[in-house]
Amino acid sequence: MVLVLVIGDLHIPHRVHDLPAKFKKLLVPGKIQQIICTGNICDKETFDYLRTIAGDIIAVKGDFDDNAKFPQSKVVVHNSIRVGVLHGHQVIPWGDEKALEITARQMDVDVLLTGNTHKFSAEERNGKYYINPGSATGAYSPIPGITEPIPSFVLMDIQGNNVVTYVYKLIEGEVKVEKLEFKKQAESSKLL
Repeated sequence: MVLVLVIGDLHIPHRVHDLPAKFKKLLVPGKIQQIICTGNICDKETFDYLRTIAGDIIAVKGDFDDNAKFPQSKVVVHNSIRVGVLHGHQVIPWGDEKALEITARQMDVDVLLTGNTHKFSAEERNGKYYINPGSATGAYSPIPGITEPIPSFVLMDIQGNNVVTYVYKLIEGEVKVEKLEFKKQAESSKLL
């Protein structure tokens, strides 16, 4: 079992000053094995804070990140699950289902994690799982139709071919949790 925090679009300190206090109470050291950030951490202090939660951090470069060491995309493997990570500003149109499917095929991944829209989404399509953790801070989004982003993040519990996803949203001052599941289908044997 691997417990992975998926978080992104924090925009600290440019659009908000910090993570919501109720989220900080939940994100304690010693429980999470890895953090995957879909970009826009924006400052070193926030990155250092995340490192106190879990030492294993994988971050990709968002369109507001200055850290030149962050790659544009990354593939992480947990057991038989291949997880692709990118911010999402590279996927045009932003958040488009077909464009995300093409990206997942190009990266050859089972799970694709993206950000950029600041809106949580999780969906299984054609044997692949697409997750956007939303904005952990609820930072303003310039994308039309997203007027007031709901602060959110995701915990993925990866067990073999299963990904159990816990979605945390801060709604009207209360943390709401939703559980979703994805099971990777056994790959069919290829005949030569």
